[in-house]
Amino acid sequence: MAAANAPIAMREALTLTSLGIAPQFVTFTHVTMESEKYICVRETSPQNSVVIIDMAMPMQPLRRPITADSALMNPNTRILALKAQIPGTTQDHLQIFNIEAKTKVKSHQMPEQVVFWKWITPKLLGLVTQTSVYHWSIEGDSEPLKMFDRTANLANNQIINYRCDPAEKWLVLIGIAPGAPERPQLVKGNMQLFSVDQQRSQALEAHAASFATFKVVGNENPSTLICFASKTTNAGQITSKLHVIELGAQPGKPGFSKKQADLFFPPDFQDDFPVAMQVSQKYGLIYVITKLGLLFVYDLETAAAVYRNRISPDPIFLTAESSSTGGFYAINRRGQVLHATVNDATVVPFVSGQLNNLELAVNLAKRANLPGAENLVVQRFQELFAQTKYKEAAELAAESPQGLLRTPETVAKFQSVPVQAGQTPPLLQYFGTLLTRGKLNAFESLELSRLVVNQNKKNLLENWLAEDKLECSEELGDLVKTVDNDLALKIYIKARATPKVVAAFAERREFDKILIYSKQVGYTPDYLFLLQTILRTDPQGAVNFALMMSQMEGGCPVDYNTITDLFLQRNMIREATAFLLDVLKPNLPEHAFLQTKVLEINLVTYPNVADAILANGMFSHYDRPRIAQLCEKAGLYLRALQHYSELPDIKRAIVNTHVIEPQALVEFFGTLSREWALECMKDLLLVNLRGNLQIVVQAAKEYSEQLGVDACIKLFEQFKSYEGLYFFLGSYLSSSEDPDIHFKYIEAAARTGQIKEVERVTRESNFYDAEKTKNFLMEAKLPDARPLINVCDRFGFVPDLTHYLYTNNMLRYIEGYVQKVNPGNAPLVVGQLLDDECPEDFIKGLILSVRSLLPVEPLVDECEKRNRLRLLTQFLEHLVSEGSQDVHVHNALGKIIIDSNNNPEHFLTTNPFYDSRVVGKYCEKRDPTLAVVA
Repeated sequence: MAAANAPIAMREALTLTSLGIAPQFVTFTHVTMESEKYICVRETSPQNSVVIIDMAMPMQPLRRPITADSALMNPNTRILALKAQIPGTTQDHLQIFNIEAKTKVKSHQMPEQVVFWKWITPKLLGLVTQTSVYHWSIEGDSEPLKMFDRTANLANNQIINYRCDPAEKWLVLIGIAPGAPERPQLVKGNMQLFSVDQQRSQALEAHAASFATFKVVGNENPSTLICFASKTTNAGQITSKLHVIELGAQPGKPGFSKKQADLFFPPDFQDDFPVAMQVSQKYGLIYVITKLGLLFVYDLETAAAVYRNRISPDPIFLTAESSSTGGFYAINRRGQVLHATVNDATVVPFVSGQLNNLELAVNLAKRANLPGAENLVVQRFQELFAQTKYKEAAELAAESPQGLLRTPETVAKFQSVPVQAGQTPPLLQYFGTLLTRGKLNAFESLELSRLVVNQNKKNLLENWLAEDKLECSEELGDLVKTVDNDLALKIYIKARATPKVVAAFAERREFDKILIYSKQVGYTPDYLFLLQTILRTDPQGAVNFALMMSQMEGGCPVDYNTITDLFLQRNMIREATAFLLDVLKPNLPEHAFLQTKVLEINLVTYPNVADAILANGMFSHYDRPRIAQLCEKAGLYLRALQHYSELPDIKRAIVNTHVIEPQALVEFFGTLSREWALECMKDLLLVNLRGNLQIVVQAAKEYSEQLGVDACIKLFEQFKSYEGLYFFLGSYLSSSEDPDIHFKYIEAAARTGQIKEVERVTRESNFYDAEKTKNFLMEAKLPDARPLINVCDRFGFVPDLTHYLYTNNMLRYIEGYVQKVNPGNAPLVVGQLLDDECPEDFIKGLILSVRSLLPVEPLVDECEKRNRLRLLTQFLEHLVSEGSQDVHVHNALGKIIIDSNNNPEHFLTTNPFYDSRVVGKYCEKRDPTLAVVA
């Protein structure tokens, strides 16, 4: 029949010779193909090498200089197994390499020669020696493990294949041997089947074998099958058979019935024999390939013949399963790599039409989900339904190829059947059958779930979803949402009903999951709508969601200003602020508008928040003049000052000192030029001299170098603020030697009542102008005369001091000065008091209160100059009575006696302590006779 309608399609995947492989290396001993992924060719000339052909890119073979007797590529990965005989021995050296990592995985030295080897799983190598079979795992450091000894029927056989079942419980070894003498061309085939669990072997005649699994109706566990093909002679008769037998039948479970079929060889192929067998699990077909290129195709379940054709004119020596397509690869001696696949469009019509096997056609269509049996299936379904065989009809619908009967019409048909009392409704029977077969489609899932929800059996839904029995859809999610939001979300996610998933996450306030999920599925939600939705119920959640959006790769999907306006429209000032403060952290120039905005909205509503933002210094690109005006309106005058750049603005704001922290205002002065600072200080004093004085003083003290001391002094003097001068100069005094500064400080202290300070400075300072200070203090007439005393005492103004104190009736200060401050200046004080006609009693008392501390000579001089020596009589007599021998005391006393004519001769002749020359000279003017006596 035409190739286009044939059930099996053949194509040439590649030719080995086109890749530069010489024909002499296209043999069973040089070529290996362990799976559909790789072909490995061993070359021995012009040099030893191994060629690895990746079937994904066959025109780029990898040729490596390797010497080996055999090379096998792993079925799945780029791992190469190499075998080489050790020279001079019968031992083989085995090595396994990871080609990608360029590392040796493991190696082993076999004590006997390995005559055949094969990857029986991606992790396990089967090693066949002349006597035994071993398994060698590529994992760990284990050595090859002996599995069984070869049976006698395989002695002197060429081993051509070795396989294991998927569970690694059954092993089969295939060998061929020369034919019988009467028919030597017909090669004998021998097989050894070994049970790992039973540790027993069975010898059979067979050329090719393969394992398969098959699910028998009524048994949830698949059965393990062995398929083998043989061609034998007996008494000149040739018998060709295919056998399909279950291995290890499961007790108490339905088993697979043994099947066999004839292999019909054409007359020209009587000496041909099977060399390979592959089983397609996808289609449930057995492929038997012969040496001369015949292909036999049989049904696995029934062993019914499906197709036979010659696929290669050249002998085939190697095949490999093509698991991805359900076909196989075959390599012939010409180097062709042939790929056989089932023709999905024609195989079922071929079986039903050419073979007239309707049952097989339907089963094949159901098994592999193939087209071509639609009419047969529909007809059979209607027959079963008409016969009220609802269970069988349900099973047929469940297995119908390509879901032919899995339609709303079928559901409606079962729904329409009247329910008999005490019987399971046919619709539930149908759904139950579908569930046992696999997964329901979207419509079926919805209808079954509707029944379950109405019966309030949500747990069944949960179980089916966990077992992946239901196809999730948006409609199913909507239905389940009426009873369980969490379960509905799982359904939406599986159904990829992305808008519903996003909405569900939003309802659950799991905003981070919205972004993660949307990125995973490549969905762009309506972020603006989402944010508006969240805002209505969860303001803080809206902030969090907005911040998450701002951190998305590629930038925030909604403009920051739009987000901000959404918050502001609902008067959510705090939320808008929280969002903006976070997203504006980088302080970028392009965010100047938003920086201004966040400050604006808070200056109008929450000035303290705006103040904190400004204090933090996190922004530098906003509209400073605009913010300055708003700060002033909000009463944040310090912030306004920090932002204004024009003097009139600054002068207007700076006078609001009642709400500006003084120290901060002082620091602000440090940012102004000298002229502006002095202007502002002047305004402060003008507006509220007393209230602002300390601020101005602090600023003047802090920035005296920049402002200039003289300018500061003039400022205070302009407002006649002696208090200001006092506080300002007080900090500057210790470092100044300027007499004017010292005088101004004394003056300011005096005028502000700081008498103790005036007293201290007049006592300690060496730089003030004494005359000027004395005159000022006398004019000031302080209640405490000590400052004046300090000045006059230190700088020789004692008479002036005495006159001032006496005329101002400050006699106690005169006493204090003479007694405690400087008794040595008492003569000057007495002299001035005499000049001021002070009562003698006070003077006498003053003199007596000092007594021996007084310097007598100057005191006598002062009194004598004023002809008032008699005033000292009592004082002098008192000294004499105390035993004073001071010549000045006695001189003065003598002068007084002479003046009073109180028996002067007696004094002159009896007193040994006076100075004769001084007293004699004093007598000359009064009585020369006494001068002689003296």
